[in-house]
Amino acid sequence: MKKLVVYYSLGGNTRRVAAKIASEFRADIIELQTVKDYPDDYDVLLSLGQREVQSGYIPELKPMDIDYESYDGIFIGTPVWWGSYAPAMRTYLSSKFWGGKHVYPFVTHDGKIGRTSSELKRVFKKAILEPQLNVKFDGKTQVTPEETVDEWILQMKKNEKLGR
Repeated sequence: MKKLVVYYSLGGNTRRVAAKIASEFRADIIELQTVKDYPDDYDVLLSLGQREVQSGYIPELKPMDIDYESYDGIFIGTPVWWGSYAPAMRTYLSSKFWGGKHVYPFVTHDGKIGRTSSELKRVFKKAILEPQLNVKFDGKTQVTPEETVDEWILQMKKNEKLGR
């Protein structure tokens, strides 16, 4: 089964988890990037992020040279922004048909995932949705034990062998 890891990471935490998953599954990997950069000022970023999530904003993404249709399994990684997935991921998810695809969601967060799980379930209702991995960070420090991530990876490999 050909695999792809698609993720968005503003601060680098989701990137770290995505790189590990891609390595473990020998998957191709692509990072979503917005056309317009986000501000460096943390307070301005927080305010902007909140407005974008609450309004359902769909930022424009830089072009990606990837044939989404050629992959059977797709890992989707996003940080949690204001109780939801990041607006850049919203852009990507709304541009694809997920029916029949094996989808492996993973999120990074600071302790609160809000409605992220239920929103992703709605997006992937026609996909073959695997259990979500939630990885907590405190700033740049991963709080979720690495063993938890490893166990999730092993379970996803086992599910794949069972034909799930």
